[in-house]
Amino acid sequence: MRSSIRTAGLLTLLAAPVAALDGNAEDGARNFMLNCAGCHGADAQGAGPMGIILAVSPPDLTQLSTADGFPMADVVRRIDGRDLIVHGGPMPVFGAILEDRSALVDDPEGNPVFTSQAVLDIATWLSTIQR
Repeated sequence: MRSSIRTAGLLTLLAAPVAALDGNAEDGARNFMLNCAGCHGADAQGAGPMGIILAVSPPDLTQLSTADGFPMADVVRRIDGRDLIVHGGPMPVFGAILEDRSALVDDPEGNPVFTSQAVLDIATWLSTIQR
């Protein structure tokens, strides 16, 4: 009996971080406007005012979804700086800029991708504006 209670308690603790799997689109929109809209535009279509001085044009972030859905883990990796190659040029590493409490999302293979809540919130907002 004691072992069952201990196991149940452990499972409860392990389940606690699951709440961090959810991003907040409203907070993400706010963070996007503060950190990303200068290059990507307020509508995230790649026409921000800083875009004209960049060597590589910012992409349209409303076209990230594929037939398989929105690539949440890939978008998180791009924003936080782990996937710099896809930017095609210099881009701030926002993982260091957008420090926040920890968050977690699974990649398509089920592997955890740890990031900050602010990065997950931006990715969540981007998932809501896909065309």
